[in-house]
Amino acid sequence: MAKLAATKYSEAIFELAVQEGRVDEFYNEAEVILKECSENDEISKLLNHPKVSKEDKEHFIEDTFGKEMTGLLVLMIAKDRHKDIVETLNMFMAKVLEYKKIGTAYVKTAVPLSEEQKEKVLKRLLATTDYKEFRMNYSVEPELLGGMIIRINDRVVDSSIKTKLDKLAGDLKKIQLS
Repeated sequence: MAKLAATKYSEAIFELAVQEGRVDEFYNEAEVILKECSENDEISKLLNHPKVSKEDKEHFIEDTFGKEMTGLLVLMIAKDRHKDIVETLNMFMAKVLEYKKIGTAYVKTAVPLSEEQKEKVLKRLLATTDYKEFRMNYSVEPELLGGMIIRINDRVVDSSIKTKLDKLAGDLKKIQLS
């Protein structure tokens, strides 16, 4: 149920941002709110504390954050959906990135990539997708042995040596010797 509520709220604020032509302003404020929430545990404690009234929570939101998201946050508090705020804002930000054709790629390799290799990966992703830009996230996982794994949303391209060896081992187990 929580995911459904977060989806509905994120869609509503996204539609409002597009309709008003203020997508960047809304996105920037969502980013600030998420940063503040992740860096300051007191915000979460205050919003989730049962003895703090809804009115006090609403006043806190109005006094702390900018105007773009205040209405959404106050509404969510009034509807007892304060626990869905972070998920809602994350979903909203993902919608904005899709709208602006900005992809997020997660690239895992066995060894660190050079800047030249990273540039080649980026160019290849831009050439093979509909995205105009990418936010690249690189990580090193030596257990891959070689190759790479690239994840964009729910698409995964796995060309790692570990996966190829695992597949080969599985195929060899299927072979019956007569």
